[in-house]
Amino acid sequence: MFFFLVLWCACLLDLLFGDPRWFPHPVRLIGWFATRMETFTRSLPLSERNGGRLTVLLVLSATGSLCAAVFFMLSRLQLPGFLAGAVFILYTTVAARDLIGHARRVFDALGTDLEEARYRVGMIVGRDTEQLDESSIIRACVESVAENMSDGIVAPLFWATVGAVLSIPAGGTLPVVCGVTAAMLYKAVNTMDSMFGYKNEKYLEFGSCPARLDDVVNFLPARISGLALVLAAPLCGAGMKNSWAILCRDRDKHTSPNAGWPEAAVAGALGLQLGGDSWYFGKLTSKLVLGDSFQPPVRGHILQTNRLIVTASILCLLFFTAAYLILRYLF
Repeated sequence: MFFFLVLWCACLLDLLFGDPRWFPHPVRLIGWFATRMETFTRSLPLSERNGGRLTVLLVLSATGSLCAAVFFMLSRLQLPGFLAGAVFILYTTVAARDLIGHARRVFDALGTDLEEARYRVGMIVGRDTEQLDESSIIRACVESVAENMSDGIVAPLFWATVGAVLSIPAGGTLPVVCGVTAAMLYKAVNTMDSMFGYKNEKYLEFGSCPARLDDVVNFLPARISGLALVLAAPLCGAGMKNSWAILCRDRDKHTSPNAGWPEAAVAGALGLQLGGDSWYFGKLTSKLVLGDSFQPPVRGHILQTNRLIVTASILCLLFFTAAYLILRYLF
């Protein structure tokens, strides 16, 4: 039952406090190490593709080793201290409060200063935002919140549960160790994808391994997220039937093999049209649209998206908890 306690306490801490700004965040540490490993592997007589593969191997090895060392030190404490340390580490892998907080700041800025809204949405999207009008800012914010629900909330919890389930036969506190470590390894993959996964001259070959690995580890979490959003729609005053219809129709229209699932579900739930052409680094990128334009985007759609992703994330947490408890009982 220890993992169940750690999982729920970590989620509660995130909802209450968000990322611990005062603490050297593990993702920043992973990013720092990944940058240095990139410099190191690029200095070796390897192809760019193999250099990227070696970087992934080194970063994942270092992340797993550091987690093992931390848990070794925590194991020397009494059980409450060990569990508190595990809760804190898992808490740093979840980003629900920060995600909805960023979206809320875009919402607030839209009511007073369009230029400030462009700046704030630029902090959570990769596209150029300098020329976006209000409708485009709202769509960009909704798309980012929907996509990052999977990456920033559901996927870490999913892999934590997988790690815990696989170590159930060992019993004791090992499911906690394996679950938290699995979540941190996922964050390492996701961080490397955000750093190296660009399809430009510098990273097209070097970043192919982290990009593909990120697609693999997000395959199931993205689909779980999409289905959870459909189920959450009626609980948030949105359209469940249309969310399901758009998810089935448009989930494969995104350039990402995974992002289309939560984005299509949100587009259908809100009756919005997402996607379409966007500017990236001064170049126009043509993308298919998701959803039907039943109504124009308004500021309130940002808050409604926040409610959707929080409700859907809670549903996912309940599902993961039930799956863990059932499998624990069986084994």
